[in-house]
Order: sequence, then C-alpha cells, then structure tokens
Amino acid sequence: MGILDFLTGEFIDVIEWTDDSRDTMVWRFERYGHAIKYGAKLTVREGQAAVFVHEGQIADVFGPGLYMLETNNMPVLTTLQHWDHGFRSPFKSEVYFVNTTRFNDLKWGTKNPVICRDSEFGMVRLRAFGTYAMRVTDPAKFMAEIVGTDGEFTADEISFQIRNVIVQEFSRVVAGSTIPVLDMAANTADLGRIVATAIAPVIAAYGLSIPEFYIENISLPEAVEAALDKRTSMGIVGDLNRYMQFNAAEAMGQPGSAAGAGMATAVGAGVGLAMGGQAAQSWGPWGVAPAAQAPWGGGGAAVAAPPPPPPVERVWHVAAGGQTTGPFSKASLGRQAASGSFTRDSLVWSPGQDGWKRAEEITELAQLFTIAPPPPPPPGA
Repeated sequence: MGILDFLTGEFIDVIEWTDDSRDTMVWRFERYGHAIKYGAKLTVREGQAAVFVHEGQIADVFGPGLYMLETNNMPVLTTLQHWDHGFRSPFKSEVYFVNTTRFNDLKWGTKNPVICRDSEFGMVRLRAFGTYAMRVTDPAKFMAEIVGTDGEFTADEISFQIRNVIVQEFSRVVAGSTIPVLDMAANTADLGRIVATAIAPVIAAYGLSIPEFYIENISLPEAVEAALDKRTSMGIVGDLNRYMQFNAAEAMGQPGSAAGAGMATAVGAGVGLAMGGQAAQSWGPWGVAPAAQAPWGGGGAAVAAPPPPPPVERVWHVAAGGQTTGPFSKASLGRQAASGSFTRDSLVWSPGQDGWKRAEEITELAQLFTIAPPPPPPPGA
C-alpha cells in the first residue's frame, strides 16, 4: 500500500449517526483527530439534520438524504475554503447531528400555587400539571442559542427551562382569565391552546416548537376541596329538616344511644296508650262489644276511627367548644342539667328552630332549671 493510499484511508469517508437513546437531541460526530475528505459521503436519515461548523461558524445545514461533500452542495463552506478553484485537500470541520423528531410525554407542573381571583370563592390558590411534546424546527438557531459546543445534548438539559416558560405563561393566563374555578375542568382544552399560543414566540427563539400541550389537572387546596365536598353533600341532602328527622329516626335504632332510648320509650308509651284506647272503644264503657250496645238491635257494628299517631319527641343538639353533640331527648338533657354539664347558657338547636339559642330561652328546656328538687333529709333522719 502506497503512502497516498494510507493517507486516504486516514480520512473519514462516511459520516452518519444512528441513535437509540430516545432522549439525545444533538450529537457531535467525533473526528478523533482525522480530517473530513473532500467528496466524503454524508448520510442524514429521516428525523435528523446535520449542521456543519467550520472554525466556530455555522457553515451549512443538511436535511434528510445522502450527500457527497463537494462544491455543488456546500455553497457556504465552498466560499470559506475557496473550493470553487478546484481545491480538493481535506478539511477539518465539526459535524453535529440534530434530532428533529418529537420528544413526547415531557412533564410540567406548578411548583408553587397560582393565586387567582374567583367570582364565587374570592381569592383561591390553584395548582396544575400536564404534559407536552417538543421538537427542533430550526437546527442552526438551536445550535447557536442552546447547544453551543456540547458534544451530546439531551432533552433533560432544556426541559427545565421550557417548564419555567410554561408555568410563567400558565400563571398569567389563568390569573387573567374570567373562567370560574368550578368550570376550569371543562375548559382545560381552551386554556391549553391559549398557553401554547403564548409560549410559542419564546420557544421559537430557541429554534424549538411545542406541537402538543396538555393540561391534565387543575386542583384546589385541600381546605377548599373539603368545603366543596360539604356543599355537595348539602345539595344531595336537600331539605335540612327532613335530614335531621331522618338522623333522629336512625338514632332510635342505635343501641346505647340516650336519644334513641328516650325516643323509643316515648314511642312505646304512645303505642301502649293507643292500644288501650282502641280496646276501650272496641268493648265500650260497660265491657261489652259495640254490637251488643246497638240501641235498635241492628246487626252492624260501629267502626271506631283510628287514633292519631303518637307525637314524635323533640330532640336537641348541643354546641360546646366548637363541636356539636346530640341529638338528645329532654330526659337526657335533664340528667345533664342535674349533673351540671348542661346549663342555662348552653347553646341548643332543634329541627325547625331558627338558629342556635340559649337553653333558658326555650320554654320546654327552661323548666329543667326552674324545677329544683327538695332539700335532702338531715343526716340520721
């Protein structure tokens, strides 16, 4: 092998890049000290672009295809090297391959809550997160503005900066919108388009574009969500008086409940009285059947009207120390009054009552404090 053949073998003839890392955006073709031969083959695959940098200056950008590095397809570099005069010596230039495919499923989110003014809740704090896709649209600008001389540039190195741009524009758009907080979930697509349009000029200055942008969720603080859950529960309950009556009826079936025991006793007494009244009406005042009492000996027995249902005992709830207890029957409150845990100033509420009131303001409960037991007998009596 002659000296010329040896020198020709030392020059790089094929320039290409096959990437399987899935996150590399820019990769520099390593020359390992060798020069690029005039007439070498450059292979640029679909989803790639090749950027030639000569003496620190971007010379040419090649799209997908197979190129012979000659004067007819390298006009800028030809001018720099004066190849138009037949200069065919090797040259030393850096070749950067740029990945122009989409980088999908990139995450973004608000690190701190965004304060907004809502027409229904007033000042609220919102958090949001989502995904976006990114791609290189201007390889030369991306190289000049972002990559520089980095030999292997990945998506993670630029995604943090893009997240900052997204969060800034999202905060501005949401704070300036008039969409109620409760309706934002139904308008995430519109908000996403507005944010994507707002960040497009900033991202384009990097040589990038955001072909897809999604807002996956907009959430409220836990305290506001708890209030919304309570409001939803109240909407499901409907009539508060019926809801309290339902709770009181359920308390009757709970073993060990004071209110349940009192109400069960009252209902049992009412049922016993009703049964006694029915028996008295059935047999009459002289203990004989109504048929025997018919004044004209008629065969038809008089049908007595059924008695009215027994009244449901009224129950109360007691508020103390920021907490509500109950429901309690009057008998239960009487025992509490005797022990001193229930006083005249205790705040009570009963279904149908207009707000909380002091116990002494309710005639039925004021009797618990006016009727005092007689003094105890003297010792030894």
